[in-house]
Amino acid sequence: MGAFLIVANGLRYVYSLKGRGASLVWLILSLIYLCYLHGACVGFILAIAGINYSIVKLFARFKYCTGLIWSFNLAMLILNRVYEGYSFSLFGQKLAFLDNYRGTFRWHICFNFVVLRMISFGCDYCWTLRSCHFDHKKHMQKCEVCYSGKTCYLALQEKGLSVDKYTFLTYLCYLTYAPLYIAGPVVSYNAFAAQLDVPQKNYSVGQICIYGLRWVLNFLLMEAMTHFFHYNAFVVSRLWRQLTPFEIFIISYGVLNFMWLKFFLIWRYFRFWSLVGGFETPENMPRCINNCHDLESFWKSWHASFNRWLVRYLYIPLGGSRRKLLSIWVVFTFVAVWHDLEWKLISWAWLTCLFFVPEILIKSLSNNFQAKSALGRFIHRELGAIGGAVTISCLMVANLVGYVVGPSGIKVLMSQMLQKDALPALATIFATFYVGVKLMFHIRDAKKSRG
Repeated sequence: MGAFLIVANGLRYVYSLKGRGASLVWLILSLIYLCYLHGACVGFILAIAGINYSIVKLFARFKYCTGLIWSFNLAMLILNRVYEGYSFSLFGQKLAFLDNYRGTFRWHICFNFVVLRMISFGCDYCWTLRSCHFDHKKHMQKCEVCYSGKTCYLALQEKGLSVDKYTFLTYLCYLTYAPLYIAGPVVSYNAFAAQLDVPQKNYSVGQICIYGLRWVLNFLLMEAMTHFFHYNAFVVSRLWRQLTPFEIFIISYGVLNFMWLKFFLIWRYFRFWSLVGGFETPENMPRCINNCHDLESFWKSWHASFNRWLVRYLYIPLGGSRRKLLSIWVVFTFVAVWHDLEWKLISWAWLTCLFFVPEILIKSLSNNFQAKSALGRFIHRELGAIGGAVTISCLMVANLVGYVVGPSGIKVLMSQMLQKDALPALATIFATFYVGVKLMFHIRDAKKSRG
């Protein structure tokens, strides 16, 4: 991080590098970084990236281009995992010696993020050729950042670039940009290319320093948490099978909080690196996990940049809110496959969708219901709190299956949950969630009154 920032920022400000010049510097530094990470396997990354670029440029003017881009990238995603990043010996014994120089980190794990960027580049280019329909004046009326004279991330993403900005040099720089390469946050090609010419101005030096200090404090919190609370040990050792339902839920809750803080630290570190380099990215964890009472708000606040990517490149092209009940199954199945080819992740995805469907239906009915009397508003709020408690319970169960017990442990978990001794514990847990949702409502009301 230090070496990258000193060289990249130094050259950028001394020589006033923009566009192609900044792309070239970042690309060279990023490729050096990738050679350390993946050794000779960088060749696989560049070869697949080159094929994707050729597909985009050759077929961009055809209607089926986005479908072709998606098909190619999904095929690469699956093949990379099936063949575990490929062996050089598959391409001839003369190349077998390169298997001794595969670097320090498996390239096909990081490549999942490269797949997202390749799809982003292809779709952004295709949509630019078909004209951009972003109404910037209308957006400025709603956006405080843009109204103040700056440019927010959404505007950078939605505004189409000129066709000459979609070059192979910028494309490669986008795919391999070191601060965001390993874990994101995920940015669109349009937002990335726009900031090559004009570095971000939405965050001052002081704000970035405070952001970095908060990261250090959260890192110390993680150190204390892993030292004193051994949630993951219970999961890995399968000792959870010997515990009561109440204890299993406590461990699941602990694992969820650990996962949130872990990804929080990873993503904020790389976002901090990017901000110091003059590049703004979305915040992946804008809200604490313990302040989400429905699935929609949870997924908007967990890996938020990936959520934005899914909405832009998958959910809206599938029909958006018009086909919401069908679209979520495709979206979450892709999310599971993108993470890894494991049945427990597919189970997690489909369980989440199963819990999502009732929430969508109830929300649509609730939006049509306007409570006028005080009693009506009270009943509406209480039903909302109960619905929130049910949603949190469903989310807990889905994550128990996905990250704690796995599909093989469902029977054991259900047999324990259905025992008579478990009912008081489940009632206590549900009541706790209900009180927590009411508190969330009060927090939101307080923010609205201040706003």
